[in-house]
Amino acid sequence: MPRTEKHLRDAFAGESQANRKYLAFASAADREGYAQVARLFRAAAEAETIHAHNHLRALKAIRTTRENLAEAVVGESHEFKEMYPEMLEAAKAEGNKEGERSFYYANEVEKVHARLYQKLLDDLGGAKETYPYYVCPVCGYTSEQEPPDTCPVCGAKGKMFRKMD
Repeated sequence: MPRTEKHLRDAFAGESQANRKYLAFASAADREGYAQVARLFRAAAEAETIHAHNHLRALKAIRTTRENLAEAVVGESHEFKEMYPEMLEAAKAEGNKEGERSFYYANEVEKVHARLYQKLLDDLGGAKETYPYYVCPVCGYTSEQEPPDTCPVCGAKGKMFRKMD
C-alpha cells in the first residue's frame, strides 16, 4: 500500500475517533454546566467529521449506494462474527463487567445493522417507502418505523429511543 494511502486511512481513523470522543466530551461538559466548553467540543467534532470525509474522498472510498451498502454489510458482519466475540470473551476472562456489557451491546446491535443494510441492499431500486429509524440511547439498538416498547438488547424503555429521520 502506498504511504499516502496508509496515511489517509490512519488519518481517517484518527479523525473519526476524535469526532466521537469530542461529542462524548461535549455531553460531559453539558452535564457539568459548561455550555461554552460543550459548544467548542461540538464544533471541533464537526470539523473532525469534515476532515474524515475529505480523507475518505481522497481514498475514493465513497462509491455507489449499492457498493456502500454491500461494504456496510461486510463490515457489520465482521464485527459481530469475529471482532466483538473475541473482545467479549477477553472482558469475561478478565472480569471486566463494564467492558463485557459494552461489547455485548455492540455485538448484538451490529447483527441488527447488518440485517437492516442487507434488507435495503436487497430492495435497492425497488419499493420507495420511507420511514424513520429509532435508536436506543443506552445500547444503540436500531429499529425501523417505531421504537419497541422495551429494547430487546438492554431493556431500556422505548420512549427513550431517539428518532432518526
